[in-house]
Amino acid sequence: MNIFYYAQDNPMKHTLSVLLQNKPGVLSRVTGLFSGRGFNIKSLSVAETLDSSLSCLTLVTTGNEAIVEQITKQLHKLIDVIKVTDISESEYVEREMALIRVKAENTTRAEVLRVIDIFRGKVVDVSPKSYAVEVTGSATKIQAVIDILRPIGIKEIVRTGTIAMARASKK
Repeated sequence: MNIFYYAQDNPMKHTLSVLLQNKPGVLSRVTGLFSGRGFNIKSLSVAETLDSSLSCLTLVTTGNEAIVEQITKQLHKLIDVIKVTDISESEYVEREMALIRVKAENTTRAEVLRVIDIFRGKVVDVSPKSYAVEVTGSATKIQAVIDILRPIGIKEIVRTGTIAMARASKK
């Protein structure tokens, strides 16, 4: 059975949190695992944890339960991987950030500021003809800001991948 084709039959978004050793080459081995097996990474973000010898990698991929189970097993086989959790199986918080450089000429400056205020963003750089704005939130919120600013004139976009954390128990 072609597993890649099977994954495309019912693609569901899965957010994996991977705790791994903070060593050179570890991220390359993780991404190599995906490319070598035909799995797609939709988003990837990695940074040190409170313990500088460890990193937390947040990875978003698509596939059915069988595919995600196979990905998880393959990740566990990597020697520098400590823990893999599919946090999309429970309640979690996720965020992205985007820096957007948008045209801000005399006629559009106020409109850009209103849009950014509505989305609780902030201006982080100003030039005579543009604003660089920062917006943080869900992927759909980021996309909504981009869609609204596009007619005004977006010059550049830099966007992070998803970061996510399981919600704390309410008990």
